[in-house]
Amino acid sequence: MRCDHCCSRQSSCITSVPVFKGMKEADLQLLQKATRSRHFLKGEFIFREGERSETLFVVNEGLIKLTKMSAEGKEQIVRLLFPGDFFGLFSLLKSEKHYVNAEAIGGSPTVICYIEKKDFLKTMENNADLSFRFLLTVNDRLYEADESVGFLSLMEVEQRLARALILFHDKLNARNGTFTLPITKKDLASYIGTTPESVSRKLLAFMSQKLIAMDGRRKIQILELDQLKQMAEMN
Repeated sequence: MRCDHCCSRQSSCITSVPVFKGMKEADLQLLQKATRSRHFLKGEFIFREGERSETLFVVNEGLIKLTKMSAEGKEQIVRLLFPGDFFGLFSLLKSEKHYVNAEAIGGSPTVICYIEKKDFLKTMENNADLSFRFLLTVNDRLYEADESVGFLSLMEVEQRLARALILFHDKLNARNGTFTLPITKKDLASYIGTTPESVSRKLLAFMSQKLIAMDGRRKIQILELDQLKQMAEMN
């Protein structure tokens, strides 16, 4: 079930995205007035590959996975999006079809804010600094895409898993290094390009090395963050 509503979420959507920080107050208010929000339950799609859209989406609450399907029907997670992340920029600026699926996977209802193209571009035209920051952000996305190729093709499974755990640790603001795994082991396996069985084996190996501790199936505590970063070649 989905519903549109306007409330303080719109304001928090805009202010939570780093690229919008430092905007002129008048432009910020214009953007906030043009922003709407929508709830998505787990498993619902914000959009599907091949659909057209003239909307910029921002994750306000919850978690989104961007995926592509192979010719054999196998799903590959391209990117995970956390609160404050925005997506749909490529289709917005070029009026192209979406090249991925966007699906809500958070345990609680996911809240997505969205800004229509005409309102977004009008704000961009009036704010050169914002346009420049978006250009830098697009450049960062290209860098991340290039890095992701190496992430999947050159690194061993334990290195890719270490990187994923560090990502969750940072994005979920883990207290005392503890967080609840936000996705299933199946999705985690798809994200790092392996099998759920391999993920389970590597997590057990990390536990035996006292790099992490696990309480149940989803709760993880990182005990040796620096060692994980060394393993993931992030130092």
